[in-house]
Amino acid sequence: MIAARFWAGAAGVGICLGSIMMPEAGASQSIRVLLAPDVQQLEVHTDQTIWVTDEHDEAWSYRPVLRIKVRGRALILNGKPVVSDQLTLRAGNHDLKLWLNGNGRSTALHASDDKGGLQISGVIQLVRRGKGLLLVNHVDLEEYVKGVVPAEVNSAWHPEMLKVQAVAARTYALYQHMLSATRDYDVVASTQDQVYRGRHGIDERVIQAVESTRGLVVAYQGAPIYAAFSSTAAGITEDAMNVWSKDLPYLKGVECPFDLESPFYQWKASVKLDTLEKNLRQRGFAVGTISAITPLAYSRAGRVATIRIVHSSGELTLRGEDLRKAVGYTVVPSTQFTIESVGQDVVFSGYGAGHAVGLCQWGAKELAELGYSFSSILRYYYPGTEIQDASLTQAPPVPPIPAAPPS
Repeated sequence: MIAARFWAGAAGVGICLGSIMMPEAGASQSIRVLLAPDVQQLEVHTDQTIWVTDEHDEAWSYRPVLRIKVRGRALILNGKPVVSDQLTLRAGNHDLKLWLNGNGRSTALHASDDKGGLQISGVIQLVRRGKGLLLVNHVDLEEYVKGVVPAEVNSAWHPEMLKVQAVAARTYALYQHMLSATRDYDVVASTQDQVYRGRHGIDERVIQAVESTRGLVVAYQGAPIYAAFSSTAAGITEDAMNVWSKDLPYLKGVECPFDLESPFYQWKASVKLDTLEKNLRQRGFAVGTISAITPLAYSRAGRVATIRIVHSSGELTLRGEDLRKAVGYTVVPSTQFTIESVGQDVVFSGYGAGHAVGLCQWGAKELAELGYSFSSILRYYYPGTEIQDASLTQAPPVPPIPAAPPS
């Protein structure tokens, strides 16, 4: 359960620089961002009037406090029951400030400012699903991108790198939007898609990066791409086929010797054997007491593709990404690792962070500092693509890719 409150208020690799046409940006649009999946109650405090509209266009206004609770099939608004499966909250052109607490399933909303709130623009939609409410922020695409850039990279990084991140984030959001007609939202405000923290962290550098690339996306054959990105490739990016079993021509591995300065370039992690056994069982893998763990196959980029686990009940073969998920993405940052058993511990020694498909953020940072343009950097990490105005693109021809591991 989640309760919420609102207040309004490089050597070895050559890159062709080339040139790029900068068409006028098309009209922006709204993106639906899932902020929380299971809201049970919320409070809205504002100096402005909060307008609440249901799916039948019946409207109510509240000031200065609105309290909403889920009670069976009804929603209780300031003590009065309303039978509705969908409510929309607006405060004119004013921002809303949101606080969440509960079971921690919406980690992207934590630690948003010095008072712990998430300040957002746009409107809030509450959608009944199961025994709770989906909390969805409908926000202008460009405002959404401004909220993603400082959440995904340091806004003190080179201005050209901020443009890279802005275009990648915009492309990813538009790709998901074009394929989400049957869903209640387009993207999730976490590493399940890309991190979004509302207006937190937005400064002039971020605004400049977004506005100077307004409307621009990465396209392949006229359609926005699945603009995957992750922190640190550590030498070479990965093929999408090896991570998501999707053969996408623009998500092929490329050399990336540019991310040596990343704090995640090289790492080591230790995990207790009994902890690994428990985590595997929790994820549906029937394992007994583990006696050996051995990589079976590697991708062309040198990442562990499959692993054999010998245990007291037999043998188990699983993907490297599945083992990484079982251990924990923050514990084992990538599948580019070796394994060693030390007593009752399993020691992982590895390189890089994230799935390594598509854009490498630390590599792009270095290329920006070397003088490459945002368009050149994007075209390098996404081979065969072009930078286009979003208004000139068409819907992608492929189904959505399953949720990616954190970047």
